[in-house]
Amino acid sequence: MTLADWQARIREQFGAKDARRGVPGNFMWFLEEVGELSAALRSETPEAQALEFADVLAWLMSLANCAGIDLDAALRQKYGAGCPRCGGTPCTCAAAAKP
Repeated sequence: MTLADWQARIREQFGAKDARRGVPGNFMWFLEEVGELSAALRSETPEAQALEFADVLAWLMSLANCAGIDLDAALRQKYGAGCPRCGGTPCTCAAAAKP
């Protein structure tokens, strides 16, 4: 499945609930999952970490769906041609620079 397919699947499974929560409610759930991922990275098994990564990605997709953002298109636009700053693949920006 592509990223677009997964975003559509999340919309199909949770779209009605996500719409009721709105962007603010989904953002709060997303942040909670990021916190759980942070804790898992410090002390959990790779399997538990993988599940938290999946939760974070799913809630990001829910949030994007509520905001009307196509994540696949956004990623292609920003990163499709290489690093958004230097244009390189791989990135040749200084180590301290974003990204």
